[in-house]
Formats: sequence, structure tokens, C-alpha cells
Amino acid sequence: MVAAAGNSLSPNLPLQDRVAIVTGSSRGIGKAVALHLASLGAKLVVNYVSNSTLAHEVIHEINSSRPFSTAEKAFEDQVYILIACVGIIDPTFPSIANTTVESFEKTLNVNAKGTFLCIREAANRLKRDGGGRIVTFSIGAPTGLQDAPSAGAYLASTAAIEEMTKILAKELKGTKIIANCVGPSPIATETFLSVSSEEIIEMFRNRSPLLRLGKPKDVAAVVGFLSSDDGEWVNGQVIPVHGGHWP
Repeated sequence: MVAAAGNSLSPNLPLQDRVAIVTGSSRGIGKAVALHLASLGAKLVVNYVSNSTLAHEVIHEINSSRPFSTAEKAFEDQVYILIACVGIIDPTFPSIANTTVESFEKTLNVNAKGTFLCIREAANRLKRDGGGRIVTFSIGAPTGLQDAPSAGAYLASTAAIEEMTKILAKELKGTKIIANCVGPSPIATETFLSVSSEEIIEMFRNRSPLLRLGKPKDVAAVVGFLSSDDGEWVNGQVIPVHGGHWP
């Protein structure tokens, strides 16, 4: 699905007419990011799947390179920005001892392999010589969850995302394509609220110096900066976005 910002040239639109792909953009953080990039002037391709879609179908969609081809055809221009925001977690939160192979493979396929396929395509097709941006997502080490019990498969997948992003930034030397990873937590998305009890939500609120949960727009603002020319000197980083919630 494509959407043009439809704004005239303005110094207040740092992403004016730059084509951006945002995966996982039908709700939550991905939706907020897509709306924010559009407000900055970007032309968008939003990519999403329904909750009932199986993992292998997600991978097929990404592996087909369809988002890039759609963007290039719709806007007759190269893609400047990729935001890889798709991620899943087993809602039963099994321990490693109780994690099924099926659950482990689904989590790694969607999160780690899905991100890999997106950023590999971006490395070959994004605009070079200025303006190219890759932003991935990870809720792991940057948010203090690296040793959390009952999230072994998920954290294995996010660790892979973080390392791939840092390595990719170095491999893109000379292209002026910038790659960073954002680590948001805890964010009041539909998914987070649906799997968290009132006690858990209140605990997260009280642990924050700001005494609140994060909002999707808090994360979107950081992604917007990283996607702009002003964010060029931030490269190859895993950036926590948690309001001081974690040390």
C-alpha cells in the first residue's frame, strides 16, 4: 500500500519526497512511525500482515522484494528509507525448557530472518550518496531485558537484529547509507496492553522516572530524526528509547 505525503516543498519537511518503506505499519509503533514520516514529507509504502498470518507467509512476502518493487513503481524513484518494524513474541512466554521448536522457529523466522531479508534488500536498493537510512527494532539489551526469563527465543532473535545492524553499518562504508537499531520499552501498544496484567502495567509505570508508559509517538520521533539528514552522525548504534526506565 502506498501513500504520498502531498506536501509542497518546505524547510520544515526534512524528508520531502523521499520514499520510505515501513514494515509492520498497520498499528502500534509501526503505524506511529509511518504517520510521523509522512508528516515530515516522506512518500510511504506501508507493509503489514494480519495477526492470523503464519510466519512462513510473512517471510514469503518479505523475500519477494515486493515492498521495494511497489515503491519504485509507484513513485518512480529509489527508496531512501527502510524501517523494519515487524516483530512477534510467543504470548505464552514459555521458558526455554518449555519452548517448542515450532515456536522458536516462528519467532526467529519473523524477527531475525524477516529483518535480515529486509535489510539485505535495502543494502542493495536504497538510495546511495546521501539520504539512505535503515532503522531496525529490538527490545533486548538496550531496554534491560537481556536476561529476562520466559523470553529466550524472542531475545535470541533481537540479539541477532542488533548485531546485524551494527555490522551492516560498517559494511555500507562509502555508500552514505546509515543503519541504526532502536530499542523501545515499555510502550503502551495494543499488543503490550493485551498481554500485560494491570499489576505489570502499574509496575512499569512506577519504575519510570516519568511515571508513565512510553507512547508510540515517543519512538516515532526518534525514528524520524534517525531518518533525516540531521541524524547522519549517528550510525551503527543500538539506541534505547525507554524514558530512563532502565539503567
